[in-house]
Amino acid sequence: MTTINFESELRRAGAHSTHGWRRLVFLAQRYLLGTVGLVIMVLFVWMAISADLIARYDPLSVDSAQRLAAPSAAHWMGTDSFGRDVWSRIIHGARISLAVGIGATALGSTIGVIVGLVSGYLSGWVDLLFQRITDILQALPLLVLALVMTAALGPSLPNVIIAIAIPLIPTVARVIRANTLALRELPFVEAAKSIGMSETRIALRHVLPNTLAPLIVLATAQLGSTILTEASLSFLGLGIPEPYPSWGRMLSESAAEYVRVAPWLVIFPGVAISLAVFGTNLFGDALRDILDPRQSG
Repeated sequence: MTTINFESELRRAGAHSTHGWRRLVFLAQRYLLGTVGLVIMVLFVWMAISADLIARYDPLSVDSAQRLAAPSAAHWMGTDSFGRDVWSRIIHGARISLAVGIGATALGSTIGVIVGLVSGYLSGWVDLLFQRITDILQALPLLVLALVMTAALGPSLPNVIIAIAIPLIPTVARVIRANTLALRELPFVEAAKSIGMSETRIALRHVLPNTLAPLIVLATAQLGSTILTEASLSFLGLGIPEPYPSWGRMLSESAAEYVRVAPWLVIFPGVAISLAVFGTNLFGDALRDILDPRQSG
């Protein structure tokens, strides 16, 4: 007879390793597509941080002599209708896309957590009021509501972040509320009440930390949506104003007029948007499987 030591086999695979880096290697090998998404996200973050170092030209510098120049050794991705280097504008555009994506996701998630936690924990008329407000907000699609908010606030970076963050609130609030309703009935909440702990302290110290796993997964998934929404707003002329580089505005300026004579003006910004959204979606799916295995396919 052969005795199998399952603990040693798991440890050899890395699942129960006491070393953090071995566990990371195990997870990276198991969730290969998630690792690819994380690499793409890290690459874009590095590009945004190092834009001043890796950009070959000033993204706002106009050179009429190089107008609509094809990709070459001097201009890796060609130039636009004003002679501006497309590579440099895409690199600096990563800053705007990530700033809008992270800023809108953080703002919308923070407000959504507050609304969902208060609504689910207090219930009663507070829950009824908050749920009707979220119903109104959720009745409109993300892009439509963002369009309305941007048109009302005006095109600027802070206004775009606010306009995209507001439509994210209902989704986050409903997820946090659902988890809070389940958690508030568990024995540890009753035990905290029995020793005289205040409702606010119970909600913040015991209920809120147990909702962070689904919140992290949801925020990661929404990051790609916010980047795509910002590109859509800029494409429609309601996003980041000129002359600041934005992937969506780069498409808007060149898609109709120059797509045939200078296709690189459409291809490269489109690839940047697709890769950013693709990377965040892949990483979000893997993170969901890791933090909530019950939802894995």
